[in-house]
Amino acid sequence: MWSAAHRRISGLLALLSATVLFMAGTSFSHAQDKEVNIAYQLINGPYLVAIANGDFENATGYKINWRQFDSGGKIATAMASGDIQIGALGSSPLTSVISRGIDLQLFGILDQINEAEALVVRNGSGINKPEDLRGKKIGVPFVSTTHYHLLYALELWGISPGSVEILNMQPNQIAAAWARGDIDAGYAWGPAQARIKETGKVLIDSGELGRKGKITFDGFAVARKFAEANPDFVAKFVKVATDADAAYRNNPAAWTPDSPMVKANVKMIGGQAKDVVQEVAGYGYPTREELISPAWLGGGEKSGAAKALKDTAEFLKAQGKIDQVYPDYSKFVTPKYVETAMRMK
Repeated sequence: MWSAAHRRISGLLALLSATVLFMAGTSFSHAQDKEVNIAYQLINGPYLVAIANGDFENATGYKINWRQFDSGGKIATAMASGDIQIGALGSSPLTSVISRGIDLQLFGILDQINEAEALVVRNGSGINKPEDLRGKKIGVPFVSTTHYHLLYALELWGISPGSVEILNMQPNQIAAAWARGDIDAGYAWGPAQARIKETGKVLIDSGELGRKGKITFDGFAVARKFAEANPDFVAKFVKVATDADAAYRNNPAAWTPDSPMVKANVKMIGGQAKDVVQEVAGYGYPTREELISPAWLGGGEKSGAAKALKDTAEFLKAQGKIDQVYPDYSKFVTPKYVETAMRMK
């Protein structure tokens, strides 16, 4: 009798244990579904305020692991490895990674890059005009929007890239090399650009190069599989981002050096408050209506973003930076998450 009872108790305990493990596993799996890794870089802007305030987590209910990178090129590598599900990266690194077969979708625009990125030359370097760049050392993050625009500028000026020494440096490395006197020029953004401009002058900026025919932008890209499995999250995410942009557009004068918005930017990525104000003003922040229009994400193959990605790909291929160009980049661009966000309260 004792043996039979013992067996029944053992069986019940085994069943209970299996049930607990199953429930724990289900709960863990559900928790994992509500967690995401998102990368951002050293770019000032309204989105940093939303990150600092926890707005993305509050709106989505997800646990977000925010990871800071020095440049979009590094974010592209992390997204290619699968470590990052959503990344804020420039049009050039985005073009590079999708042209290598990584299935990402551009679903939002962080900013249109205007004067916020610039080629700065050192005072006393002897560089007063583009031709003076020959034989000089220029620091720039490879596969970034600044790298793309540097190569484009050299092409416009009729200067062979081989006639200058282009060094692969992250923005903070550019500032450090500048301080040591190791480089003559740097093409950067954010706190690094502000630092080198203190003892340098702008030779050309990305706003001018964009008006000459090749625009650059920073955007939010998502792994397609993640987006398809979490469409509500992606829509809520882009709603928070565009809400932050709208708050800035509606009252840019509120961004003073002592404002909580500017302090949040400094807290997130460093730099000086006065420089944050200037840099944020150097970007353009499209409205949701503009984002879903053909000017940006809407319109399929004719969308501004798709055409910009293809144009960037053709340029990068001609420069030997990528091996292939797709005939159509619209499959990597979608307005649907912004459209969904516009229907949310």
